Amino acid sequence: MGVADHRKDAFLELKRKKAYRYVIFKIDEKKKEVVVEKTGNPAESYEDFTASMPENDCRYAVYDFDFVTSENCQKSKIFFIAWSPAISRIRAKMLYATSKERFKRELDGIHYEIQATDPTEMDLEVIRDRAN
Repeated sequence: MGVADHRKDAFLELKRKKAYRYVIFKIDEKKKEVVVEKTGNPAESYEDFTASMPENDCRYAVYDFDFVTSENCQKSKIFFIAWSPAISRIRAKMLYATSKERFKRELDGIHYEIQATDPTEMDLEVIRDRAN
């Protein structure tokens, strides 16, 4: 599975420049590579992000989560989310599962990983709990 250059650029802009709140990636089965499907501007919420994930197809995503620590410090953590809904095609689930580790290695700077098969597994509370 190849990795498109613009995918790396989008991740670096999220990580270094805070240009995006999230980036959603999909596997282009014809080209056999991971491509950027959507980016979210910094003002978008976590709800905007989760609404952008397809109900019945797999995706990879990175989300830049901002929060305030108990010491009142502003922090940011980057989450890698492997979205594989139970109702997606078996072929898609297998393709995303077998490509995940190689793809994730390309993204230097991820703090946490979440594997989600339904929306509750990537709920905002799950993100908050992992970040703190």
